[in-house]
Amino acid sequence: MSMRNQRFFHCPKCGGKLNYQQVAEKQRLVCSNCSYIFYENPIVGVAAIVMNNGKILLGKRSSTTAYPGLWCIPCGYVEYEEDVYDAVRREFREETGLTIEVERVFTALSNFHNPNVHTVGIWFVAHVTGGTLLAGDDISEVGYFELEQLPPLAFPTDRQVIELLKNESKGFN
Repeated sequence: MSMRNQRFFHCPKCGGKLNYQQVAEKQRLVCSNCSYIFYENPIVGVAAIVMNNGKILLGKRSSTTAYPGLWCIPCGYVEYEEDVYDAVRREFREETGLTIEVERVFTALSNFHNPNVHTVGIWFVAHVTGGTLLAGDDISEVGYFELEQLPPLAFPTDRQVIELLKNESKGFN
């Protein structure tokens, strides 16, 4: 991976200046005052794959989000000290109005579409257990789509996940 633009400049521990230095064969931000190593780790995101009669539930991203007007598998970030299973249930409910039961992890992928934020996404297979389908939070519309007739997608990794679904579609209802 190439050297990226520095995004953080002050140490979260002492406020000293952060500079890139070679640490264990990798360029890392190190505080010039207290020598704290500032690790720039990926953010974890979660998404729930819900199928109904061979169609996948997608949400259209609202005008207040990144990639407005494009569609995605309902998703969001894991909060600090939140379990990934709790996070996917919370995010799905906030965005769709539906409660879900998680069946299994479908896949995990690195997301590199946004050069400023590296995320790792975990896609779960889930089924609806309650609620009323209604767009909310970061989503302006929700709907079920045929895997072969998708609207414009926001995230390249959602397209990868849907391609995997096409290859493993048996067992979904």
